[in-house]
Amino acid sequence: MDSRLRQIALLGLALGLAVLPAAPTRAQIITEGQGETFDAARAEDATGRIAILRALDKVTARTVDLEVPVDEPIRFGTLNVTVRYCRTRPPEEPPETFAFLEIEEVPDSRAAVRLFTGWMIASSPALNPLEHPVYDVWVVGCRHPEPPEPEPEAGEGDEASSETETEAD
Repeated sequence: MDSRLRQIALLGLALGLAVLPAAPTRAQIITEGQGETFDAARAEDATGRIAILRALDKVTARTVDLEVPVDEPIRFGTLNVTVRYCRTRPPEEPPETFAFLEIEEVPDSRAAVRLFTGWMIASSPALNPLEHPVYDVWVVGCRHPEPPEPEPEAGEGDEASSETETEAD
């Protein structure tokens, strides 16, 4: 147990925290004196909505980069991986990415078994690793999803092509 407490203390120091916070949730925050509420997930610009994880199958030596949206489980082999929080520090601070993960193993027709719940840090994957005989999973980064491209209106594209044909003649 002493080594587990040491890992948590080191993790807290690596994150620059005095106390390791619990897994963040999509909570409503009331701003002081203003009576406004807003979603905690939108409060930080540096919060990534998609975690980039690298997964290794030790049997086949195959690595795969997984893009996992926050709060949406993804399947890798017999593992279900759910990212609860992912953050990359802003550019003016030392580079670091950390994520809170929940990993379960779901063998054939049996109940899921929780293998890992905790923080992973991209620069120190051995600090708090997933311990599994077949699979390894670690954090690589976080990113925001790409906004959808606006679709051009049907009339605009036709006018532009007819103008270029007229100019060419």
